[in-house]
Amino acid sequence: MTSPPPTVAVRGEAELEVDPELARLLVTVSARDRDRGRTLARLTERLDAVRHRVASFGAAVERADTGSLWVQPEYQDSRRAGERVAGYLGSAELRVTVVDFSVLGELLLSVADQEMTVVAGPSWGLRSDSPVHREAREQAVHASLERARQYAAALGATLTGLVELADQGLGSGGGGRVGGGYDGPPPGALRAAAAPGGASPLPQLELEPVKQRVRATVEARWTMSPPTGL
Repeated sequence: MTSPPPTVAVRGEAELEVDPELARLLVTVSARDRDRGRTLARLTERLDAVRHRVASFGAAVERADTGSLWVQPEYQDSRRAGERVAGYLGSAELRVTVVDFSVLGELLLSVADQEMTVVAGPSWGLRSDSPVHREAREQAVHASLERARQYAAALGATLTGLVELADQGLGSGGGGRVGGGYDGPPPGALRAAAAPGGASPLPQLELEPVKQRVRATVEARWTMSPPTGL
């Protein structure tokens, strides 16, 4: 009976550091009034104003998607007035994806200058179909092949074939994550409680894109010729 060929199992890893392709902002607008209808009307008006301001940047903005919107009652002190409603608070989100970083600072400040508006970000990232991911995978495969060759050579053998190649997944890092609902301004957010009405020009804001790290790992099993160096 012929013995199966010897095998060598290795792991191949690759890590790339590249410039981001996208910058994401989470814009939250709020409104408060004693009347539910007026609260909703103010909220809609402010959201439309922010959308219009974002749209004025043209192709620099790839997407502007409306997120969650809510209006909830605010109660007076329950010890004195039971469940009597004192007013209503509303909030709406707009998720903005920017692809032209040269205007990102201006856009961020321009949006944050709107009344009752909080801007969180930017969160830097790559596209899901970015060629960087493929490059990382290919480098990980080549790394596994080179490592297997080194082990085989140390035994006086050569690789003869591939038995199995398993993808251990992609990892990425370097950018933050923009969160969900409104609980006040998150750390690092820009906030405008009341618009200044254009009384003074907006300051300059220079943002340095954060490098993105993309990692790929594969596990491979290779057959090799019988060792001669033992």
